[in-house]
Amino acid sequence: MNYVALIARAADYVRGYTGEHKNPALFYHNINHTENVVAASSQIANHYQLNDEDFFIVQIAAWFHDIGYCVGGAPGHELRGAEMVEVFLKENNAEDKLILPIRKCILATQMPQHPENLLEQIVCDADLFHFGTKEFNEKNKLLRKEVEATENRKISKDDWRKSSVSFMQEHHYWTDYGQLLLNEKKKENIVKLLQKDEPKTDPLAELIHKFGEEEEQELTSPAIKKKKKKKRPARGIETAFKISSGANQRLSTQADNKAHIMIQVNSIIISVVISLLLRKLDENKNLQIPSIMLISVNLITIIFSVLATRPRIPNGRFDQVDIDEKKVNLLFFGNFYKMSLEDYAAGMLKMMDDSDFLYGNLIRNVYGQGTVLGRKYHLLRISYTVFMYGLIASVIAFVIAVTVFGNK
Repeated sequence: MNYVALIARAADYVRGYTGEHKNPALFYHNINHTENVVAASSQIANHYQLNDEDFFIVQIAAWFHDIGYCVGGAPGHELRGAEMVEVFLKENNAEDKLILPIRKCILATQMPQHPENLLEQIVCDADLFHFGTKEFNEKNKLLRKEVEATENRKISKDDWRKSSVSFMQEHHYWTDYGQLLLNEKKKENIVKLLQKDEPKTDPLAELIHKFGEEEEQELTSPAIKKKKKKKRPARGIETAFKISSGANQRLSTQADNKAHIMIQVNSIIISVVISLLLRKLDENKNLQIPSIMLISVNLITIIFSVLATRPRIPNGRFDQVDIDEKKVNLLFFGNFYKMSLEDYAAGMLKMMDDSDFLYGNLIRNVYGQGTVLGRKYHLLRISYTVFMYGLIASVIAFVIAVTVFGNK
């Protein structure tokens, strides 16, 4: 199935449909919003390195998630979009297994959002991506204008700001990527809305403010500002570690899967060669060298694939010196699996009381995952290279043995 071609066909369909059913009252939920959501979903999906099928699901859901606005307005537009995408997919001979996850991705955007897996989370975060961007203010004005036009009522700026703040405070991004990339700017946007909503100061407040200026100047002195700048954004750092660790884990799983594929494929080739070919080598001596070449290639490929997946485990112990010098990574099981619970708990409690020790462990953990990944992919590259060139050489050898020496 050509996923790229079908995504392009879906884009043309949605653009054409929204153009034919254009509603002048849709200042926000129009084709511009849809294209922005598609771009955001692609950005998040690329971060998670989705396979072709999952990427297709996310992209199609993004294209169709708001098409229901064209026929019937806001109420129930998610369900209408899900029904329309199902018709589109069936008309274009898409696989049946793709329809349900795409429908669920669209339905997950219904407020309040309720995603159940990563693909649905990506579409939900892409739909409200603008909450954490500098374009929020402009898009929020367009949404207010749309609500006023579609509901035929006037909404004051204060009321709209209050509802926007309430909605944004209840909302949260589902993916780690969305949290790391968008949360800080989203908070800034909320603060700006709150500041606009603050009441005007009366003369008494102005007088109090005047007497408090000296204290305020002291608090905003360069020394204080410098100290504030040095404060670590704990949540952002922890989210960064979480994303890095999760990405490394996914890459490790992918590497293991690739190694298993190589082991299975080469094992099958060896079994076929042994069962069908080796018994006939006495009669066809010209095939002996190619057969030996092929089996050797398969064995070498299997060896490097096994080495790529073979775990390395440390001695499973640490001592008090390691704790005092903050050298041990307590987040990796290989450093404590032979320790007693009491000793490990004591080390963990000390780490949790020391931010430098804690962040040092997080750094070691991510670094350790990276070194293991580097070794895995290095061995996998050797395995795939041996298999590719060895298979080509073996096939050429078989062709030569059959065509040149077959009649001798």
